[in-house]
Amino acid sequence: MTLVQLAEPDPGVVLVTFTDPDRRNAMTAEMGADLAAALAGLTGRDDVRAVVLTGAGSAFSGGGDLALLADKAARAKAGEDQTASMREFYEVFLSVVRAPFPVLAAVNGHAIGAGACVAVACDLAVVARGAKIGFNFVRLGIHPGMGGSWTLPRLVGPQRAAELLYTGRLFTGVEAADYGLALEALPTNDVLPRALELAAAIARSAPQPVRQLKQSLAAAGSRTLAEQLDAEAAAQAANYRTKDVDEGLLAARERRAPRFTGA
Repeated sequence: MTLVQLAEPDPGVVLVTFTDPDRRNAMTAEMGADLAAALAGLTGRDDVRAVVLTGAGSAFSGGGDLALLADKAARAKAGEDQTASMREFYEVFLSVVRAPFPVLAAVNGHAIGAGACVAVACDLAVVARGAKIGFNFVRLGIHPGMGGSWTLPRLVGPQRAAELLYTGRLFTGVEAADYGLALEALPTNDVLPRALELAAAIARSAPQPVRQLKQSLAAAGSRTLAEQLDAEAAAQAANYRTKDVDEGLLAARERRAPRFTGA
């Protein structure tokens, strides 16, 4: 049984859904493998412009499966080093970061621990106002994982990141948006439609610069201004060779919406 389901609600937009609602979409190795395989398949399609990731049922994801964590603890106490297996566990879920297209998180409900980390690792997040969000790793007796100690300081600053990670406290979707962890906090029923609306708007943009931009934004934090200017110039130079730039300029002159084809 696959733990990830795909749908295509709009041209260029793919909806990816965690499908284990009875367990609040708890993250397992099997779910991670399904997610990574789904995104790898979409990567090979030029018609995919944006992806929305959400969870079936009342939760986005309750985080790492507790039975899996207990098994790793038992193995560690028996002398088996868990470093490599944890690194692999992170990698499959963080395929959202490596995807060449923007991935938007529609956080329809609770996002805890690793679930919260995956949500904030996406390019954009829309969250339910009443959702409970938390990076509760230390409350389970473990160091934060899934990139949380890297992502949070970049999104909310070192002080707020330290507070959220050191205490592991839960907070609301409204607070998540206030902190900068989400673009917007909305009523639950509006979360997925809004994320799909944003994805559709991205899908109407020229695909080559959107994919270039994902790479540029990811690299910006480690580049100097001069290095980023070099990257921007090289990206625009590639854009000038496309038919889409001709369409974009023509549409601007004719004061109409452009119709980009990816050519």
